[in-house]
This record gives sequence, C-alpha cells and structure tokens, in this order.
Amino acid sequence: MSLAETIENKLRDEFDPQHIDVQCESHLHNVPAGSEMHFRVVLVSGAFASLRKVQRHQKVYGVLAEEMAGPVHALALHTYSPEEWPGEAPESPQCLGGGKH
Repeated sequence: MSLAETIENKLRDEFDPQHIDVQCESHLHNVPAGSEMHFRVVLVSGAFASLRKVQRHQKVYGVLAEEMAGPVHALALHTYSPEEWPGEAPESPQCLGGGKH
C-alpha cells in the first residue's frame, strides 16, 4: 500500500468525509524519483463544522502523527465543512526550491 493510500484510509476512518482527495506531490519537488514525502490533502467533513482552520489542521496532524514523524516532509491541507466546500480546492504552487527553479 502506498503512503497516500495509508493517509487516505486513516483520514476516512477518523473523519467520515463527504469528499477526500490525497495526492502525492513529491514529483513536483527536488527529491529522488519515486519519493513519497510531499502530499496535498483535500478533506470535507462534518467534523470540521464548528472548528477553526488551525483546529482542523491539528486534528489531521494528530491522526497522521506517525507519518508526520517519519516519511512525510510536507502536507498541504485544505479542510472544509460540507457547507463551506466550494467544489474544488486551490492547486499547490510550483516548487521553487533546490534544482527546480
């Protein structure tokens, strides 16, 4: 199972999302081919309805504590309640680090 699938499964189990999209964006960064270090997560859940953005992110980080302590270097989070969900989330900016610029 890929790390993206592990992340998605953990988030599904915890948040019962109406929408979830987990993408590995490591290929956009200056890392070895095949790396799984940079991820973009779009998560829409009723569990976020009464929470501020920072609280939502803290909950996600708590669920993914093991991954954040190990292989995950960067996690772009887009968290919404069902009422806030605009139907799509912003794309990640282009990496300008290392040899990518």
